Amino acid sequence: MPEMVQAIIKEAELQKAYLNEVVETIYLGGGTPSLIMIDDLQLIIASLKSIFEVEDDAEITLEANPDDITEEKLIAWKSIGINRLSIGIQSFADEDLIWMNRAHNASHALFCLQLATKYFDNISIDLIYGTPTLSDDEWKKNITTALAFNIPHLSCYALTVEPKTALDKLIIQHKKENIDADKQAKHFEILMQYLDTANYEHYEISNFAKPDYRSKHNSSYWKGLPYLGLGPSAHSFNGTSRQWNIANNALYIKSIDRNIVPSETEILTPTQQLNEYIMIRLRTKEGIDFNNKRWMMTDDSIKKIILTLAKKWEAQNKILITEDFLRLTDKGKFFADGIAADLFQ
Repeated sequence: MPEMVQAIIKEAELQKAYLNEVVETIYLGGGTPSLIMIDDLQLIIASLKSIFEVEDDAEITLEANPDDITEEKLIAWKSIGINRLSIGIQSFADEDLIWMNRAHNASHALFCLQLATKYFDNISIDLIYGTPTLSDDEWKKNITTALAFNIPHLSCYALTVEPKTALDKLIIQHKKENIDADKQAKHFEILMQYLDTANYEHYEISNFAKPDYRSKHNSSYWKGLPYLGLGPSAHSFNGTSRQWNIANNALYIKSIDRNIVPSETEILTPTQQLNEYIMIRLRTKEGIDFNNKRWMMTDDSIKKIILTLAKKWEAQNKILITEDFLRLTDKGKFFADGIAADLFQ
């Protein structure tokens, strides 16, 4: 771990020229940063602030597992400048957590939130729906439990089974039940109804926030702003190209030690950038903005093509079209990926 911390700091120095603007958000995630020693976390944050121009009130988020959270850690995290927590709760039901092979149990989940809400106002939790062990009633209970803690931000995801993963193999071997798409759709509908009643803003397909509690960091992705990722597997984007680091920890450290950032780069064509804009923005509350010059949205021919393709979705009440915007309806949110792919140029 000490070698990894030093490598990440050194990569920040090597990548200093990648970002040419003031840093508004820092997100410590991707692995399990809640396991890092406080002194190392403090060193990373201090180093980033010395290498880059970081806003005084920057949003600094730490991802944490429920079983890593203690009162001592919460106090220490707050003292070194972390002002937002993203906690991987996933579920408040033991059967569900066992099925997902999570390290924590329901008691851990409840206890960590009791502690976290004592020290942090800005908290996000992850919840997973659509698992075979999660009934409609249990899913409603998960949502109401989160609301009872007054959590201001929820990120809620339908469980997906990635090919060649352990879960995929277990399902193929009939050792675990497969995912039910109809059940996931029902859970998503329940989620939208409950959080709308509780006055949460559904500002991105999977994200819900109370007023002024949108994730500033994730919102920058959805706006297509540049970002720099540090560490193994980290991705970066500068507006026209994307780069990603190798995943192997040992090779990453060895390469950084030789002053080489071990990454690959992809230059995005204007069409790729446009399609990415369509895919990302369609997931947001604001939708596709036809006044956006950066992604050629003001090009009448492109706008005409998109509107023509969107007509069939509008007829199905899955898209709302205005003079300046194209947005998904609540019904359309169930089909976001398919609709985006259909609008690709």
